[in-house]
Amino acid sequence: MQKAPIVVVECPRDAMQGIHEFIPTLQKIAYLNALLQVGFNVLDFGSFVSPKAIPQMKDTKEVLEALEESPTELLAIIANERGAREAVSYSRISYLGFPLSVSETFQQRNTNMNITQALEVVKTIQELCVAANKRLVVYLSMGFGNPYGDPWNVEVVESFVFKLAPLEISIISLADTIGSADPQDIKMLFSRLIPQFPGIEFGAHFHAAPNAWRDKLEAAWEGGCRRFDGALKGFGGCPYAKDELVGNIATENILHFIETKGEKLNINFSALQHALQLALTIFPR
Repeated sequence: MQKAPIVVVECPRDAMQGIHEFIPTLQKIAYLNALLQVGFNVLDFGSFVSPKAIPQMKDTKEVLEALEESPTELLAIIANERGAREAVSYSRISYLGFPLSVSETFQQRNTNMNITQALEVVKTIQELCVAANKRLVVYLSMGFGNPYGDPWNVEVVESFVFKLAPLEISIISLADTIGSADPQDIKMLFSRLIPQFPGIEFGAHFHAAPNAWRDKLEAAWEGGCRRFDGALKGFGGCPYAKDELVGNIATENILHFIETKGEKLNINFSALQHALQLALTIFPR
């Protein structure tokens, strides 16, 4: 069996979007350009969504136009067809990310549509991506449970993948939106899905408390996952998480974890240290 490539996705967009005080555009540009020098595979840099919904991302277009050339590919989050049509018009963007929730309640809260409607939007966005030579990443939000009492188990998650596979979605990332994932569930899901859908690249977008990240990464790795999302210093996370310490897994921890597995990453550690210092000037501590 061919060895799966390791993909590290840095997510400053996820870290920034929940900050109420607007981060100046020039400061965003400087930080993102620093991240583009580190050597990440993908940079989740911004989103084409309503500025009323996420004011922090209202300058995504201006930011994009100022980003420097880099081997790191760009990913933009979109939540509907309008945002997708705008995102696919930019040659710099390689990936569009759409949040499809396993929880009906969260789908309504997050995108103002139900799951059935969201699946139709996914179909339309996938057609737009194929026509524009982009790749769609579907994030299965609340992929490891939810706080609303909506149904969740391995079979529920599996049923979503069965619905997405015929659309030829090639990347699906399981999102631990509220940081509640149990390592046993993580390992079980990946070890069950990956062999069953060899044409799909499965990723892990984990949120975790500062002391809980390693067990989650280990479980995903043992399950066969090799695509990981993070944010420097562990900033960001979901506002629906009950614990305010639950944020994205720190990307520097992901990099260290992968190296302990004997894998060599093409990371510029001098550029990484510079980006880490910049992060402290942008995000509230």
